[in-house]
Amino acid sequence: MNINPFELMKNFQSLQTKLNETQEKLKSVKVVGRAGGDMVQVEMNGRFEVLAVRISPEAVDPQDLSMLEDLMKAAISDALNKLKEAIRLEMSDLTGGIPPGFFGV
Repeated sequence: MNINPFELMKNFQSLQTKLNETQEKLKSVKVVGRAGGDMVQVEMNGRFEVLAVRISPEAVDPQDLSMLEDLMKAAISDALNKLKEAIRLEMSDLTGGIPPGFFGV
């Protein structure tokens, strides 16, 4: 089997370009995690930055702050799961359908 280093470099550069394009695309991705029937919402972007947190008044009970904490945790987890799925879909286009974790990452 002959490996052409020039072809390999060309493929690597193409992959690098596609990766940069994908990273730019992901910057504009926005997801909203929800919990408690939308009583708590957390909006995140593709860079895992929290853009907004919305808490409805009925979610705030000074006598039961643990409920609000649980709702916050659930909304953040929901947003992260949605974001991971969006990233997985973008990356599957880039990797040509190679399953996630194939290279141990």
